[in-house]
Amino acid sequence: MSKETVHTDDAPAAAGAYSQATTNGDLVFTAGQIALTPDGDSLADKPVPVQTTQALDNLAAVLEEAGTSLDNVLKTTVFLADIDDFEAMNETYATYFEEEPPARSAVQAGALPLEMDVEIEAVATKP
Repeated sequence: MSKETVHTDDAPAAAGAYSQATTNGDLVFTAGQIALTPDGDSLADKPVPVQTTQALDNLAAVLEEAGTSLDNVLKTTVFLADIDDFEAMNETYATYFEEEPPARSAVQAGALPLEMDVEIEAVATKP
């Protein structure tokens, strides 16, 4: 199967030359999701747990549009503006992946889009 792009209005629109996600029918690769509401309102001034919640809610919406869910995530990458925010991010993140959490990498990035503290991307499989 060839590449398909994914778009949902339930997550912020892509702000550049990228898709919210792409799929080949079996795997879904998402773009990094940040703390923007689906209407584009920034939550950059909110604490890390609030930003993490919005990023994961956006991720869930994109995955749902692609025909899958957080339950089928194989791997996430979490980008943090400050690695010292790992614990605050992780407490919220863990509530989204309570059973059989995916593999994960977490890295400190030099800077994130729109002065965010958290960005999360995922690779998922379709059921």
